[in-house]
Amino acid sequence: MLLQSPQVFLGLRPFKVISFDLDDTLYNNFPYITKAEAEFLRFLQQHFPASHQWHSEHWLATKKMLIHNQPDLSHDTWKIREATATHLLLALGLSQKDAQNGAQSSLEHFLYHRSNFTVPDSSINLLTYLKQKYTLIGISNGNVDAVRIGIAPYFEFILHAGNGLKMKPAADLFQLACERLNVEPADILHVGDSFSADVVGARNFGSQAVWLNPSYGHTQTSPLSAPLPQVCISNIEQLKCLI
Repeated sequence: MLLQSPQVFLGLRPFKVISFDLDDTLYNNFPYITKAEAEFLRFLQQHFPASHQWHSEHWLATKKMLIHNQPDLSHDTWKIREATATHLLLALGLSQKDAQNGAQSSLEHFLYHRSNFTVPDSSINLLTYLKQKYTLIGISNGNVDAVRIGIAPYFEFILHAGNGLKMKPAADLFQLACERLNVEPADILHVGDSFSADVVGARNFGSQAVWLNPSYGHTQTSPLSAPLPQVCISNIEQLKCLI
C-alpha cells in the first residue's frame, strides 16, 4: 500500500518516548464498544428485569444525572458505570449489597465484551518496529484490557484515566508518564485520534503530538484547529515516515 506523506505543521524535536492513545488509534473501536454496550444492557435486563428495560436512553439520563451531582465521576469510566448500575438496581428495590454485587457482575460482563477482539496485525507490526527504537507507552481515557487484545507486551506500561487520574486533555496521565520514565514533557511524542483529548492534552502539557485524522478505520476527516499538532497523519503506518 502506497502511503501519503505526513502533514508537518511544526518541526519535530528529538524525542525518546512514543505514547499511544488506544481506541480508534491502533484499532477501530466502534464495533467492539457498541457490542459491549448492547451486551451489558441485555445482561442487566435478563438478570434484573425492569419496566424501562434498561434502554440506553434511560441509562444515559441516569448517568448524566450522577455526573452532574458528582463531577469527578466523569473522569472514571469504570466508576461511573458501576455507580449508574448500582443506582438503577437500588431503584428496583435491591439491597445495597445486592445492588453492588449486581453492578459488579454486569461490569465484568461488559469488560469481557469490551476487550473481546485482537488488534490488527498491521498495528502489531508497527509497534514491533517502533519498539526497536523507542520506549512505547499507552495513555488512554478508556478501559480496554491491553493483555486480552494483545498489545501489552509492546508497551513499557499503559496508563488509564480513573482512580484519581483525570482524563485527557488534563495533564494527569502525561505527568505520571514523565515521572515514571524520568523524562521531560517534550521527550514524549503522543499519537492519538482525538483532537480535543490527544492533541490539546499533549500540546498543553508541552509534549509533541501526532494527530491521526481520520481515526483508525474511518474516512471522514475532522477540521484542524489550534493548538496545531506537530504532524497530522491519515494512516497510522505513516509513523514510519517520521523515524
